[in-house]
Amino acid sequence: MVIESLSFDSTSLEETEEFLSTAYTPMRIGRSVEDARARISRQAVGPLSVDRLSFGYDMAYDAAALGRVCLVSMHSGTLADRTGGGEETVFGPGDTFLVAPPDAPYEGEVRAACYTIAMFDTDLLDAVSPAGPEGRGPVRLTGARPVDDAANRQLGAVVAYVRDHVLGNPAACENGLLVATAAQHLAAATLAALPHDARTDPVPADRNDATPATLRRALAFIESNAEREITLADIAAAAWVTPRALQYAFRRHLDTTPLAHLRRVRLDAAHRDLSAADPAGTTVTEVAMRWGFAHPGYFAGLYRDAYRRPPGDTLRRNG
Repeated sequence: MVIESLSFDSTSLEETEEFLSTAYTPMRIGRSVEDARARISRQAVGPLSVDRLSFGYDMAYDAAALGRVCLVSMHSGTLADRTGGGEETVFGPGDTFLVAPPDAPYEGEVRAACYTIAMFDTDLLDAVSPAGPEGRGPVRLTGARPVDDAANRQLGAVVAYVRDHVLGNPAACENGLLVATAAQHLAAATLAALPHDARTDPVPADRNDATPATLRRALAFIESNAEREITLADIAAAAWVTPRALQYAFRRHLDTTPLAHLRRVRLDAAHRDLSAADPAGTTVTEVAMRWGFAHPGYFAGLYRDAYRRPPGDTLRRNG
């Protein structure tokens, strides 16, 4: 996969404005300051990009629509949103939020802040939504803040995971399955955390379609395509039902979700590879990444829950 990396370190407001306008969207920075140092770095691959930004000063901005879902995780300082000209909304350390709807301009002020920006393509929301792209059109996010504190913490953790374990890992960036899985994970976490207009409860037609036959078609597709970059929408299309009906079928018959089952199928594949591998030439991390698991600790936890031993034990037994 093509990996894009860039970095920026400048004390010129003009250079910073030009860089931000090129890297994000046309933007105007406000007043001049004495210390104008700005540091920005970016890692991007496929539908994902993650940026780290640090401004030692207050910076007002007035920006055009981004055209992508843009999440911000604050580490220090504050960001004040003034979009629409009403009362400003202030975000501080620990907050993770949507900076603006993808199709809307936005304005506000960054106040001596360090923060992470994670962006992904809007069509990923439809790909992971139980509502799917049918019906009223694309899924739209309708609020900037997560629905509660737990959702805020979870969304922030997923942003950090994508930043540190996927886009911050060159080996992970070269793995198409891993990048696609991380992008879907971030999109699904966004839908779980932020208000949106997607209808997730099954309608009567979905309940009628949630049959054992639907489940069999979905299971067969997952088993045959676990090594590929597949989404909830792909599985539903293969089962000839809506994503809502597919979700309901898995809940009704297996008490799980399609993507949780896909994760278990990939975990079983990793187990088989570990069981057959030569420990002299293979590592647990390599096998985990092959099947879309970027975080070694997370993979090890899933593996121990499933097989009652660490993955390294399985690999060492072959020696």
